[in-house]
Amino acid sequence: MTSEHHPSNAAAEGVRLQKVLSQAGVASRRAAEEMIVEGRIEVDGEVVTELGRRVDPATAVIHVDGNRVMVNDNLTHLMLNKPRGILCTMSDDKGRPCIGDYLREREGKLFHVGRLDQDTEGLLLITNDGELANRLMHPSYKVRKTYLAEVIGPVPKELGQQLRQGVELDDGPVKVDRFKVVDTNQNRALVEIVLHEGRKRIVRRLLKHVGHPVQRLVRTRIGDVRLTSERPGAIRPLNRQEVGSLYRIVGM
Repeated sequence: MTSEHHPSNAAAEGVRLQKVLSQAGVASRRAAEEMIVEGRIEVDGEVVTELGRRVDPATAVIHVDGNRVMVNDNLTHLMLNKPRGILCTMSDDKGRPCIGDYLREREGKLFHVGRLDQDTEGLLLITNDGELANRLMHPSYKVRKTYLAEVIGPVPKELGQQLRQGVELDDGPVKVDRFKVVDTNQNRALVEIVLHEGRKRIVRRLLKHVGHPVQRLVRTRIGDVRLTSERPGAIRPLNRQEVGSLYRIVGM
């Protein structure tokens, strides 16, 4: 009796790969077929070139040109522009406004990736994708976050160099990846600061330590995902490129 390799039942009974790619918004079905033949598609780490391949969208890990494509409809990836004064919790026993208030109508268990303190505004990722969330929050992946801070000025020219070299706080040293002055106005300055630290209130503590207390703080970017024209309190799904970029920076 000859031994034959049979694909798993899930894959054998699954959905044709070109249809999955089309439904994920990668390309039309015909264009997806060309991409498969050209060897541009990987499924579970293996390059696929046959058009008859079927996959289970709930479990298949698919890459197009090396970039992860989200094909599992059960996973949710959202962006919230958190307003000032909103607690970064899904519920509050004292009835204070929190980010959970913006997600009441959405099904399934969602959670926020990291947190912003009550007075900090801006980009907050919301998901049910536990593995992605854990990697984005883990310090070993050094995911960069960008903030705009309004501070007491004027800001000396050497401050950027000082922050890039590192500052000693009470819970250890911290240094920024980038720093620039965006605008100045009398005794105020608007600065952009990029760092991959995740410690509590790190931007506020850092700028206060160097003599420029924060008056307003907005997170504008995580990795390649950025706020654009979203109003405070607005929620939108991440697009395919944004989700793919997050997977890429954490090696998924």
